[in-house]
Amino acid sequence: MPEQPPVAVLGAGSFGTALAIALAQNDQPITLWGHNPEHLAAIQQSRQNKRYLPDIPLPDNLSVDDSLLSLARNHNHFLLVIPSHAFRHTLELLKAACDQANNSPAVISWGTKGFEPETGALLSSVIKNTFSADTHLAVVTGPSFAKELARGLPTTLTVASEDDNTAHQVASWLKNPTLKAYTNNDVNGSQVGGAVKNVMAIATGICDGLGLGANARAGLISRGLAELTRMGQALGGKTETFMGLSGLGDLILTCTDDQSRNRRVGLGLGKGKNLNQIMTEIGQEAEGVITTKTVHKLAAKMNIDMPITEAVYNVLYQNLSPAEGVKQLLARELKSEY
Repeated sequence: MPEQPPVAVLGAGSFGTALAIALAQNDQPITLWGHNPEHLAAIQQSRQNKRYLPDIPLPDNLSVDDSLLSLARNHNHFLLVIPSHAFRHTLELLKAACDQANNSPAVISWGTKGFEPETGALLSSVIKNTFSADTHLAVVTGPSFAKELARGLPTTLTVASEDDNTAHQVASWLKNPTLKAYTNNDVNGSQVGGAVKNVMAIATGICDGLGLGANARAGLISRGLAELTRMGQALGGKTETFMGLSGLGDLILTCTDDQSRNRRVGLGLGKGKNLNQIMTEIGQEAEGVITTKTVHKLAAKMNIDMPITEAVYNVLYQNLSPAEGVKQLLARELKSEY
């Protein structure tokens, strides 16, 4: 295997840290950056991310740095794992640091699963609007819980890039004995799959929180895949992408396991808790809450039929009861499945 370049991972939450640990398995120098210097100092002192991934030690070749300028001076390969609402701001800070360091990034990849909340833009578009056209881009997505990835449990990911060489390069950073990364060139479809599945996870959690049973869960996941595919196709994605890891694979994972923060949001809503209480209990971002609003707005703008998304939106933002949301879905007119 060729020598791997140093990579800077921006985002010291659970998934950013897990990806940094996975990258470090290839003996390449990895640097982890976060916006909170105190949090980074605690990680450096304990050599673990006690807040998000307790009892999982950091490899010796994984360092931490709270200076974007330092990162820009020493790296030209970056992996962003930043919440979608902070994505553009962090990119702008990185761009300013790179300009100050007179450095033009060779590759920017990202593991964030969502749209830009304010504009509804795909995150690839946000990067293209910030960095030069000769910067290569790749999205890292697929069914992957941070704790399992960090512990070295078998995991498969997808790396999508418009440039095949970039996709293979980023996939080679990630490949280790327990992690396999596939590649494709459907950047838009891969992003839509990773974002919309979080909305469907909230819906499935609501269903299970209400105690509606396995039949209802299977139906929601299946119809959720149909919604995800419709939006993905409308945004330029390929149908086969939604049958793969970044579509069906991630959807199944997020909808069926309680490690999913978005599913836990739905479970709490189904059991009668309010959103603020649920988010306090979870203690981390749940991208699906913001993504629901963005997807609902996009669907209306593009005239895409997304009834599950509409129901989740009404529960989250229009004070509709979860039970009434399910009732409205079941009351929809008969139609062909395809």
